[in-house]
Amino acid sequence: MVRSAALPLVVVTGMAFEARIASAPGIEVVYAARTDRLERALTQALAKGASGVMSFGTAGGLAPDLPPGALIVADAIDGPLGRVLTDSAWKDRMIAALRAALPDARIECGTLAAVAAPVVTQAQKDALHGKTGALAVDMESHVAAAQAVARALPFAVCRAVVDPAWRTLPPAATAGLREDGTTALGPILRELARAPNQLPAMIRLAFDAKAARASLVAAREALYNAGAMSAA
Repeated sequence: MVRSAALPLVVVTGMAFEARIASAPGIEVVYAARTDRLERALTQALAKGASGVMSFGTAGGLAPDLPPGALIVADAIDGPLGRVLTDSAWKDRMIAALRAALPDARIECGTLAAVAAPVVTQAQKDALHGKTGALAVDMESHVAAAQAVARALPFAVCRAVVDPAWRTLPPAATAGLREDGTTALGPILRELARAPNQLPAMIRLAFDAKAARASLVAAREALYNAGAMSAA
């Protein structure tokens, strides 16, 4: 595949709200919560040409000291398809841009785990952290990494921690997630009606999600303004 400055950066997310944050001129965003749908969307986008691939969005915390809203710029992905390194020069430009624009933000560089099924309990997070040493985990980065490697495209990752390592997600947190990456309110309300004791955990999650969203918005603005939402 021929790279060109005129070609878009393809950004991969799992959720519709993450896609809205990432969207900007020169960026094509693909998203879906179900892996096969995400793979198809990414394949179609890359077939038209791309300058690089970035995984962007939220992640579950694995390192025990990372609070909600902490930003992860990955140097590697450890996932179902093995370990994939990100583009070193691009990673360094991203970190420099974030630290210059967001001096008070928590910004970490390290391994990001990628999984095919949700990691929701504190015990699961502890086990995955012990196995991989990863800072955080998501369900999309291995898909993005695999297709970037297959096409010899630069690959980068920027993720914000939403649920920290010490938090176990209640069933209501995932009840409304649709396969296309959007969220339905009805199933969440039905799950809360079935087990209202989940409400305090859902309220905590809402505050965590607010912190993660704010970090993503700030990160996207900082990266875009610095030209770091680009592989070159």
